[in-house]
Amino acid sequence: MSDGLEGQMRVLERGPSLTDQAAQEIRARIVRGVFQLGEPLSEITLANELGVSKTPVREALMELKRQGLVEVHPQRGTFVFEMDATQVRKLSELRAILETAALKLAVANDAPGLRTRWQRIVEEMRAALAEADAERYRTLDGEFHRVMFELADNPYLLEAFDLIAFRVQALRNRLSLDPTLNSTSFDEHVRLAAMVPDSGSIDEIVDLLGRHIEWTREHYLVELASAAETVSPARQKQRRRADEA
Repeated sequence: MSDGLEGQMRVLERGPSLTDQAAQEIRARIVRGVFQLGEPLSEITLANELGVSKTPVREALMELKRQGLVEVHPQRGTFVFEMDATQVRKLSELRAILETAALKLAVANDAPGLRTRWQRIVEEMRAALAEADAERYRTLDGEFHRVMFELADNPYLLEAFDLIAFRVQALRNRLSLDPTLNSTSFDEHVRLAAMVPDSGSIDEIVDLLGRHIEWTREHYLVELASAAETVSPARQKQRRRADEA
């Protein structure tokens, strides 16, 4: 577990859904990057930090496994998820399929609402960039994309997106750390918000969304390769043990 983590996690209040509270707390730490990709997670340590028994923590970790945020290796333990280049490509393919469908439905159902909400988020993103608040910017980036699914008015499509949304945001928080790249990303969000059509063809905005996701994918791959080159010897040994298990 990350150095200096002790005392950072709040003690949970007793209530009817300790599992949900534990899942929310652990998930937030994974998405924000408090836990590193591939880092082992101790049920005992987490239970002590959250002030609960091991049972809700174990159940929370199983829920996070279903969401793709943790990996459970028999006889070895539970680890924060990791992704290689192939997995990033496949995740981006699915993301493009889902977001393209959501965009088309959102425009058809409520184009004015999409434009208004996107423009409001864009202004908040602009303020976050001006204040050099990268974490806030990345959170707003995730909200920008989720709006399409909320306005698509299809709960099954939203459910499908939710299966990958946390993992996408976790990658965004780790691999979108360069302020200049956030500026490029921001420009594309501005263009998307301005291109929502009242009626007629939406080919242009769909094409821009596809190129935006593709650009993001390629950036992630570059950052992923760079991160792999700087992995410590101890971390490499840990990964080899996982591969051999």
